[in-house]
Amino acid sequence: MTTPYQGPVDLTLPQALLKSAARHGRSMVILEDQTRQPITYDRLVLGAQVLGRVFARQTGQGEAVGLLLPNVNATAVTLFGLLWHGRTAAMLNFSAGQKSILSACTTAGIKLVITSRVFVSKANLEPIIEALSDQVRVVYLEDVRKSLSPLAKLRGVFDKLRAASIIARNGARPSDAAIILFTSGSEGEPKGVVLSHSNILSNIAQIAEHIDLSRFKTFFNPLPVFHSVGMTGGLLLPLIEGIRAVQYPSPLHYREIPKLVGEIKADLLFGTDTFIAGYARAAAPQDLKSVRMIVAGAERVKDETRALWEKYGTEIVEGYGATECAPVVALNTPETNRPGSVGQLLPGIEHRLEPVKGIHEGGRLAVRGGNVMLGYLMPGGDGKLVPPQDGWHDTGDIVTVGDDRFVTIKGRAKRFAKLGGEMVSLGAIEALASGLWPEHSHVAVTINDGRKGERIVLITDQENAARAEMLSYAKQEGVPELWVPKAVMVVDAIPVLGSGKADYAGAQRLVEERSSLL
Repeated sequence: MTTPYQGPVDLTLPQALLKSAARHGRSMVILEDQTRQPITYDRLVLGAQVLGRVFARQTGQGEAVGLLLPNVNATAVTLFGLLWHGRTAAMLNFSAGQKSILSACTTAGIKLVITSRVFVSKANLEPIIEALSDQVRVVYLEDVRKSLSPLAKLRGVFDKLRAASIIARNGARPSDAAIILFTSGSEGEPKGVVLSHSNILSNIAQIAEHIDLSRFKTFFNPLPVFHSVGMTGGLLLPLIEGIRAVQYPSPLHYREIPKLVGEIKADLLFGTDTFIAGYARAAAPQDLKSVRMIVAGAERVKDETRALWEKYGTEIVEGYGATECAPVVALNTPETNRPGSVGQLLPGIEHRLEPVKGIHEGGRLAVRGGNVMLGYLMPGGDGKLVPPQDGWHDTGDIVTVGDDRFVTIKGRAKRFAKLGGEMVSLGAIEALASGLWPEHSHVAVTINDGRKGERIVLITDQENAARAEMLSYAKQEGVPELWVPKAVMVVDAIPVLGSGKADYAGAQRLVEERSSLL
């Protein structure tokens, strides 16, 4: 029986975890990863006590600590270890490139980054770690484990028994910062999105009232926890709601993931259109038959993708959210699934639509609720929190909202592209091109690319401009390959408005007219 959502939740994440452990049994297996090593609530709490004490000695109350880790059991243990002692976990996007990671550390005032030697080696992150080491202290979980004495482990057992009192003495308040996630700014500099314990737990409560979670036994989460859907939906929600969650370190392993989904008999899967289409194509006949529902976001689910899953009887429900909203704002359900929409606004979310010049249907969506962030940490902002004005978050998306609270996305007002779940700033791509070819003009636009979703095209008046040259320059600048346009179109002149500003609509039309030549 789900308790109706009453507003902001007056608990911290560790308190909610203890409450869930008491409700579902401390011996319940709640977490697994690629290694198939099961973790019970009891073991999760114990590990959090041991690691939490280590990192509490190295940091200050309320300090932001960087986590550069994939979706593995140790990430959840480390996360709760920090939260238990009132620290804030800053989730670093290891796919964002060296420049963005260093910028994120500066913006959030991070002095300590926790990572893993095995992960750094497998992900080829040595150059990033080397650059990070000049700015912050890097600690490896393997080294921490080796340094633990028998006494420290025994103390962890004692701390586990008094875990609630440790929260009361050393922990945060529900309204304090819990997790910082990073989202691209207009020029590619990451902004820190600061979410409180109450923000995240409010969103979990909103989701739990909106959709019946009791029907699911095992979540499979391949979406990285440095993204809000992976963090809230894939990791924290199942921990708090008492559902076994299996974490996987990369959504790109199209052949391996279906096999593991079949082995663990996962009945709920998180993904994007690109990912879930890839899984269905690569799967053996029996691999995906246990999946009853897929929660898909970040990009529109194509009819072709739905057709791929029809043979399994899997319900694909689209949702919509923003990192700033912890993240879910609207969600379809199996009972009220309306393909083409992103579902109904969750309980407890107020909305308003701001008129947009030239848009005759819908408006720019702003939302308010217990799940809306504490605020932004801006690049160059000296760590000052910038809260949403009067609690309202401007999503930057053009939508319609029906009387039944169903939301349909019409377009994005902000100039971002969504590629496989990643938000990529078109302005940052233009700045990259300007750094390479400073004497010329450049405009980045997106076009539909069939099965792959959106594709970024750079229009430039730089003669003989080539993608290979941009790719080489991006690597030199520490910018991720994702930001390099898939195609470069050379023109005599960039379309401009009467004001002298770039005519983005005109550039878009130009690319669409010549798309067959790209």
